[in-house]
Amino acid sequence: MTAPATAPLLQLRDLRVAFPGEAPLIDCPSLALPCGLTLIEGDTGSGKTTLLRVLAGELPAQGTLALAGIKFAQSPQAYRRAVFHVDARDPAFDALTPRACAAAWREDDPRFDAARWSSMVEGFALGEHLDKRMDMLSTGSRRKVVLAAALASGRALVLLDEPTAALDKASVRWLWQALAESTQRRARQAIVVASNLPVEGLPLAATITLPLR
Repeated sequence: MTAPATAPLLQLRDLRVAFPGEAPLIDCPSLALPCGLTLIEGDTGSGKTTLLRVLAGELPAQGTLALAGIKFAQSPQAYRRAVFHVDARDPAFDALTPRACAAAWREDDPRFDAARWSSMVEGFALGEHLDKRMDMLSTGSRRKVVLAAALASGRALVLLDEPTAALDKASVRWLWQALAESTQRRARQAIVVASNLPVEGLPLAATITLPLR
Protein backbone atom coordinates (compact mmCIF):
# COMPACT_ATOMS: atom_id res chain seq x y z
CA MET A 1 0.00 0.00 0.00
CA THR A 2 1.24 3.50 -0.78
CA ALA A 3 1.69 5.81 2.20
CA PRO A 4 -1.39 7.95 3.03
CA ALA A 5 -0.98 11.59 2.04
CA THR A 6 -3.23 12.78 4.89
CA ALA A 7 -4.22 11.66 8.38
CA PRO A 8 -6.14 8.36 8.29
CA LEU A 9 -9.92 8.36 8.48
CA LEU A 10 -10.24 4.58 8.64
CA GLN A 11 -7.90 2.39 10.66
CA LEU A 12 -7.70 -1.39 10.85
CA ARG A 13 -5.53 -3.54 13.07
CA ASP A 14 -4.64 -7.22 12.75
CA LEU A 15 -7.03 -7.66 9.85
CA ARG A 16 -7.47 -11.29 8.84
CA VAL A 17 -10.02 -12.98 6.59
CA ALA A 18 -9.78 -16.72 5.96
CA PHE A 19 -12.27 -19.28 4.73
CA PRO A 20 -12.26 -22.81 6.18
CA GLY A 21 -9.50 -24.96 4.75
CA GLU A 22 -7.97 -22.11 2.72
CA ALA A 23 -5.01 -19.80 3.15
CA PRO A 24 -5.93 -16.32 4.44
CA LEU A 25 -7.31 -14.13 1.69
CA ILE A 26 -6.42 -11.04 3.70
CA ASP A 27 -3.81 -11.00 6.44
CA CYS A 28 -2.56 -7.54 7.34
CA PRO A 29 -1.30 -6.25 10.71
CA SER A 30 -2.13 -2.61 10.01
CA LEU A 31 -4.09 -0.66 7.40
CA ALA A 32 -4.96 3.04 7.38
CA LEU A 33 -6.99 4.91 4.77
CA PRO A 34 -6.87 8.71 4.43
CA CYS A 35 -9.54 11.13 3.31
CA GLY A 36 -9.76 11.40 -0.45
CA LEU A 37 -9.70 8.70 -3.10
CA THR A 38 -8.18 5.27 -2.51
CA LEU A 39 -7.81 2.64 -5.24
CA ILE A 40 -7.96 -1.07 -4.46
CA GLU A 41 -6.38 -2.94 -7.35
CA GLY A 42 -5.96 -6.64 -7.97
CA ASP A 43 -6.87 -9.48 -10.29
CA THR A 44 -10.23 -11.23 -10.23
CA GLY A 45 -10.39 -13.38 -7.12
CA SER A 46 -7.76 -11.40 -5.25
CA GLY A 47 -10.26 -10.29 -2.60
CA LYS A 48 -11.38 -6.79 -3.66
CA THR A 49 -15.08 -7.38 -2.99
CA THR A 50 -14.27 -9.24 0.23
CA LEU A 51 -12.16 -6.33 1.48
CA LEU A 52 -14.92 -3.83 0.65
CA ARG A 53 -17.45 -5.91 2.57
CA VAL A 54 -15.10 -6.05 5.55
CA LEU A 55 -14.61 -2.27 5.42
CA ALA A 56 -18.41 -1.86 5.26
CA GLY A 57 -18.85 -3.95 8.40
CA GLU A 58 -20.85 -6.53 6.45
CA LEU A 59 -18.44 -9.47 6.55
CA PRO A 60 -17.03 -10.87 9.79
CA ALA A 61 -13.26 -10.63 10.08
CA GLN A 62 -10.63 -10.84 12.74
CA GLY A 63 -9.19 -7.51 13.79
CA THR A 64 -10.46 -4.08 14.72
CA LEU A 65 -12.06 -1.36 12.60
CA ALA A 66 -12.38 2.32 13.50
CA LEU A 67 -13.98 4.87 11.16
CA ALA A 68 -13.88 8.57 12.04
CA GLY A 69 -13.46 7.60 15.67
CA ILE A 70 -16.29 5.03 15.62
CA LYS A 71 -15.13 1.57 16.65
CA PHE A 72 -17.09 -1.19 14.95
CA ALA A 73 -16.83 -3.58 17.89
CA GLN A 74 -18.39 -1.02 20.23
CA SER A 75 -20.98 0.60 17.93
CA PRO A 76 -21.63 -1.57 14.84
CA GLN A 77 -24.83 0.26 13.86
CA ALA A 78 -23.22 3.70 14.12
CA TYR A 79 -20.27 2.42 12.10
CA ARG A 80 -22.49 1.07 9.32
CA ARG A 81 -24.47 4.34 9.22
CA ALA A 82 -21.21 6.11 8.41
CA VAL A 83 -20.68 3.91 5.32
CA PHE A 84 -22.27 4.03 1.85
CA HIS A 85 -21.99 0.59 0.24
CA VAL A 86 -24.81 -0.49 -2.05
CA ASP A 87 -24.98 -3.35 -4.56
CA ALA A 88 -26.92 -2.11 -7.58
CA ARG A 89 -28.04 -5.68 -8.28
CA ASP A 90 -29.81 -6.06 -4.92
CA PRO A 91 -33.39 -7.24 -5.65
CA ALA A 92 -34.60 -5.35 -2.57
CA PHE A 93 -34.65 -2.23 -4.77
CA ASP A 94 -36.60 -3.80 -7.66
CA ALA A 95 -40.01 -2.36 -6.73
CA LEU A 96 -38.64 1.11 -5.92
CA THR A 97 -37.97 4.00 -8.24
CA PRO A 98 -34.55 5.70 -8.36
CA ARG A 99 -36.15 8.69 -6.66
CA ALA A 100 -37.42 6.48 -3.83
CA CYS A 101 -34.07 4.72 -3.56
CA ALA A 102 -32.27 8.04 -3.18
CA ALA A 103 -34.73 9.10 -0.48
CA ALA A 104 -34.07 5.87 1.41
CA TRP A 105 -30.28 6.15 1.07
CA ARG A 106 -30.23 9.72 2.35
CA GLU A 107 -31.90 8.71 5.61
CA ASP A 108 -29.41 9.03 8.48
CA ASP A 109 -27.17 10.90 6.02
CA PRO A 110 -27.50 14.53 7.14
CA ARG A 111 -24.71 15.67 4.83
CA PHE A 112 -26.32 14.20 1.72
CA ASP A 113 -25.93 16.84 -1.00
CA ALA A 114 -29.24 17.18 -2.86
CA ALA A 115 -27.76 19.60 -5.39
CA ARG A 116 -24.95 17.16 -6.17
CA TRP A 117 -27.47 14.34 -6.54
CA SER A 118 -29.30 16.43 -9.14
CA SER A 119 -26.00 17.13 -10.91
CA MET A 120 -25.12 13.42 -10.94
CA VAL A 121 -28.57 12.53 -12.28
CA GLU A 122 -28.04 14.97 -15.12
CA GLY A 123 -24.48 13.82 -15.81
CA PHE A 124 -25.50 10.17 -15.94
CA ALA A 125 -28.59 11.02 -18.07
CA LEU A 126 -30.97 9.50 -15.53
CA GLY A 127 -33.70 12.12 -15.63
CA GLU A 128 -36.12 10.08 -17.74
CA HIS A 129 -35.69 7.06 -15.45
CA LEU A 130 -36.30 8.63 -12.04
CA ASP A 131 -39.89 7.44 -11.72
CA LYS A 132 -39.49 4.00 -13.30
CA ARG A 133 -39.15 0.89 -11.18
CA MET A 134 -35.56 -0.22 -10.72
CA ASP A 135 -36.35 -3.64 -12.18
CA MET A 136 -37.31 -1.87 -15.42
CA LEU A 137 -33.84 -0.37 -15.80
CA SER A 138 -30.81 -1.85 -17.50
CA THR A 139 -27.88 -3.08 -15.43
CA GLY A 140 -25.92 0.02 -16.39
CA SER A 141 -28.73 2.40 -15.44
CA ARG A 142 -29.19 0.70 -12.06
CA ARG A 143 -25.48 1.12 -11.42
CA LYS A 144 -25.65 4.79 -12.38
CA VAL A 145 -28.47 5.37 -9.88
CA VAL A 146 -26.28 3.95 -7.11
CA LEU A 147 -23.24 5.91 -8.26
CA ALA A 148 -25.23 9.16 -8.33
CA ALA A 149 -26.31 8.61 -4.73
CA ALA A 150 -22.84 7.52 -3.65
CA LEU A 151 -21.25 10.65 -5.06
CA ALA A 152 -23.86 12.81 -3.31
CA SER A 153 -23.51 11.00 0.00
CA GLY A 154 -22.00 12.74 2.97
CA ARG A 155 -21.14 9.52 4.78
CA ALA A 156 -17.57 9.21 6.02
CA LEU A 157 -16.77 6.15 3.87
CA VAL A 158 -18.04 5.52 0.33
CA LEU A 159 -17.23 2.12 -1.19
CA LEU A 160 -17.50 1.50 -4.95
CA ASP A 161 -17.01 -2.02 -6.32
CA GLU A 162 -16.05 -2.11 -10.03
CA PRO A 163 -18.00 1.11 -10.66
CA THR A 164 -17.37 1.16 -14.43
CA ALA A 165 -18.96 -2.26 -15.04
CA ALA A 166 -21.84 -2.05 -17.56
CA LEU A 167 -21.33 1.70 -18.08
CA ASP A 168 -21.13 3.33 -21.51
CA LYS A 169 -18.05 5.39 -22.37
CA ALA A 170 -19.75 8.74 -21.75
CA SER A 171 -20.83 7.60 -18.29
CA VAL A 172 -17.33 6.37 -17.47
CA ARG A 173 -15.92 9.78 -18.41
CA TRP A 174 -18.53 11.49 -16.22
CA LEU A 175 -17.74 9.13 -13.33
CA TRP A 176 -14.00 9.92 -13.51
CA GLN A 177 -14.78 13.63 -13.63
CA ALA A 178 -17.13 13.36 -10.65
CA LEU A 179 -14.59 11.39 -8.63
CA ALA A 180 -11.91 13.98 -9.39
CA GLU A 181 -14.27 16.73 -8.26
CA SER A 182 -15.05 14.80 -5.08
CA THR A 183 -11.39 14.89 -4.06
CA GLN A 184 -11.47 18.70 -4.26
CA ARG A 185 -14.51 19.15 -1.99
CA ARG A 186 -12.33 19.00 1.14
CA ALA A 187 -14.93 16.93 2.94
CA ARG A 188 -13.75 14.57 5.66
CA GLN A 189 -14.62 11.57 3.56
CA ALA A 190 -12.83 8.56 2.11
CA ILE A 191 -13.92 7.15 -1.26
CA VAL A 192 -12.62 3.67 -2.01
CA VAL A 193 -12.77 2.31 -5.56
CA ALA A 194 -12.07 -1.37 -6.25
CA SER A 195 -11.23 -1.97 -9.90
CA ASN A 196 -9.62 -4.47 -12.25
CA LEU A 197 -9.00 -1.64 -14.70
CA PRO A 198 -6.29 1.01 -14.40
CA VAL A 199 -7.49 4.34 -13.07
CA GLU A 200 -5.67 7.09 -14.91
CA GLY A 201 -5.62 10.79 -14.18
CA LEU A 202 -7.36 10.64 -10.80
CA PRO A 203 -5.70 12.24 -7.76
CA LEU A 204 -5.26 9.19 -5.53
CA ALA A 205 -4.59 9.60 -1.82
CA ALA A 206 -3.57 5.92 -1.50
CA THR A 207 -3.41 2.66 -3.43
CA ILE A 208 -3.93 -0.84 -2.03
CA THR A 209 -2.71 -3.78 -4.11
CA LEU A 210 -4.18 -7.20 -3.42
CA PRO A 211 -3.64 -9.85 -2.22
CA LEU A 212 -3.18 -8.02 1.08
CA ARG A 213 -0.79 -10.02 3.24
